[in-house]
Amino acid sequence: MGTLSHAIAPRLAAVPDLRDSRHRHRRSYGIFSSASSRSSRSSSSSSSRLTNKSVRVFAGIKHNQNIDFSDPDWKSKFQKEFEERFAIPHITDVFPDAVPIPSTFCLKMRTPVIEDFAGGYPSDEEWHGYINNNDRVLLKTIYYSSPTSAGAECIDPNCTWVEQWVHRAGPREKIYFKPEGVKAAIVTCGGLCPGLNDVIRQIVITLEIYGVKKIVGIPYGYRGFSDLELAEMPLSRKVVQNVHLSGGSLLGVSRGGPSVSEIVDNLEERGINMLFVLGGNGTHAGADAIHNECRKRRLRFGFDTAVEEAQRAINSAYIEAHSAYHGIGIVKLMGRSSGFIAMHASLASGQIDICLIPEVPFQIHGPHGILHHLKYLIETKGSAVVCVAEGAGQNLLQKTNATDASGNVIFGDIGVHIQQETKKHFKEFGVPVDVKYIDPTYMIRACRANASDGILCAVLGQNAVHGAFAGYSGITIGICNTHYVYLPIPEVISHPRLVDPNSRMWHRCLTSTGQPDFV
Repeated sequence: MGTLSHAIAPRLAAVPDLRDSRHRHRRSYGIFSSASSRSSRSSSSSSSRLTNKSVRVFAGIKHNQNIDFSDPDWKSKFQKEFEERFAIPHITDVFPDAVPIPSTFCLKMRTPVIEDFAGGYPSDEEWHGYINNNDRVLLKTIYYSSPTSAGAECIDPNCTWVEQWVHRAGPREKIYFKPEGVKAAIVTCGGLCPGLNDVIRQIVITLEIYGVKKIVGIPYGYRGFSDLELAEMPLSRKVVQNVHLSGGSLLGVSRGGPSVSEIVDNLEERGINMLFVLGGNGTHAGADAIHNECRKRRLRFGFDTAVEEAQRAINSAYIEAHSAYHGIGIVKLMGRSSGFIAMHASLASGQIDICLIPEVPFQIHGPHGILHHLKYLIETKGSAVVCVAEGAGQNLLQKTNATDASGNVIFGDIGVHIQQETKKHFKEFGVPVDVKYIDPTYMIRACRANASDGILCAVLGQNAVHGAFAGYSGITIGICNTHYVYLPIPEVISHPRLVDPNSRMWHRCLTSTGQPDFV
C-alpha cells in the first residue's frame, strides 16, 4: 500500500445546519474514515516538510503559526498545541452522558454471539488484548543534532528534541455502540489502488466478530448515496471471504458525488450509523466534511503494491531498451504531487538511469538537461531507462483549466512529452534511437495487493472498526514507527506528504541511478 502521495483535493465545505423534523431526534450514528492503500506506507506519518532557508521545520506547524523561540516556555507550549491538534474527536465530546459498555470483541470468546444478547454482552476482563485509551506512539524517533543533517526535521534552528505523541490504535475494553443496533456501511471513493478489497474484507470480518449483523456496501463511491438506481450491497463474511484475491474494489469507485448535506440525509434515511470511507486525500476531505455535518446535527457518530507492480513495467522498459540498438525506455508512474512510487520503484529495480519526481525541478534541454544526459548514456552504455512520476515537470507543459469530477487539475502527459522531445533531439544529431514509452498507471492501480500490503490493509481495516466502536470520530488509520495509530483527518489532509530532496532515501535513489542535477 502506498500513502497519501496525491495532491490535496479542495476540502468539501460543510453546509449550514439543516435541522428539520428529521434531524432533531437523537439517533445512534457512526461514521469512520479508514485510510486506503493510497494512504499508508509512503505516507505513514501525518506530517510533511516545509523548508525555511537552511532550517527544516516540522510540517505539523501551521503555515501562519509563529513560535517565539526566545520564550523559555516555547517547548511546553508547542507540545500542548500539538496535543490539542492531534486529539481525536470522541462521542463524549458531543454527548458527555454517553455510557460505555463492555466490549463485545474478545478473541478468547469463540462461540457465536446470539442476536438478542439476553445474557448480556460477552466480555473477558482478564483478556489482555485491549489497548488503553492513554497509550501513545512517538511520532518522531530520530534525535537530529543539527538542521543540516540529512533528512533533519527540526522545529527550531537549534534542532531541539521535542516529544510528540499520537494515539495508539486497537480494540478498547469499553465500547459505545451496541452491535445489534448498528448498521455499518463501506464506501470506496476516488481512483483504484491495490488493497481496497483487503480492507473491505477485514472491516466486514471484524464487524461480525463484534456482533454486527447489518453490513452493506455503498456502490460507486459517494455517488451511491444519491443515485436511486444504485442499490446498497449486503455484505457478510461469506460474501467477502475471497474478495482479496482480486484487484480493484468489490464496491466500485467514482469521483465527485452529491453534497455533504445530501449524503448525511441519505445516511439517516437508510439508518446507517457507521460509515467506513476508503480513499485518498480528496476522499478524506469529504469524510471530514460529513463528520462535521453530523456533529452539527448532533447525530451520534463514532466517526468516521504499487511499487512492486511498477517494477514489472520498469523491467519491461529495461528489456526493450537493452535489446534495441540505442534503446531508450520511458516509464510513467503514479504520483500527482509526490514521487514516492517512482523513487521506491527506481531504487528497488536497480535498472533506472533517470528518476524524475514532482518535488525536484528539472530541465529537458540545455547543457544540464535530461536530453544531454541521455546522449551521454547512449554513447557510454548504449541504452537508458527513464522513470517519471505523472506530476513531474508540469511547469514544462502547456497548462489547462480542465479538472476531473473531484476537482483535481488534469495534468499534461509528461511521459509523452519527454518521448517526443527525445526523438526530436536525437534526430537533430542524426543519431538513431528506439524510444519505447510505457504507461502502466491503470495496471498498477487495479492489481491485487501483494503479501506485505495485504497484511497492512487487513490491519487498517481491523483498527478502523475498533476505533468506531471505541467512540472515536473524524479519524483515519495510519502506521507510525511500526505501530498503528489514530490520526485526526484535518491533520492528515492539511499538507501533502512529499519526498524530501534532502532525505537519505532520495540520496539512495540518486546513488542508484547515478543521475546528475538537471538544473
